[in-house]
Amino acid sequence: MVYEERNVWAGLVVSLIVIPAYVVIVLQQAAMRPIESVDWFPLMLWAIGLGIAGTIVLSILWGLIAHRRDPEGTGRSDIRDRDISRMGGRVEQAFVVIAGLGVIVLCAVGADVFWIANTMFLGFAVSAIVGGIARVVAYRRGLA
Repeated sequence: MVYEERNVWAGLVVSLIVIPAYVVIVLQQAAMRPIESVDWFPLMLWAIGLGIAGTIVLSILWGLIAHRRDPEGTGRSDIRDRDISRMGGRVEQAFVVIAGLGVIVLCAVGADVFWIANTMFLGFAVSAIVGGIARVVAYRRGLA
């Protein structure tokens, strides 16, 4: 497994842990009161921070393990990695645009800030997960 693919997998693993955890915590708090009154902002910041930190830590640990197996090829990237990254970025961008449009609609109808922020947050989350899956599929099956 090449360097870039390991990083994609690390991001996917962490995202698939952090995002559901955020949703569960918000829903648990909403069981006690209206969902719009949930103190979502610190929870969201923690989810974002833990997601970033978790991905970095997992990438480093996985890289160290890979370096023990193949010291020469640990951090190499090639044109295929660049092409896969671009393709994944295009997939991610589509989902960010969809989330952005959803946010614009929510703003237009005067929705609560909770819904606006969480729509964008979940749009970023879906974007990262779908883009990561697209990259993994491209690594495994090719771009053709």
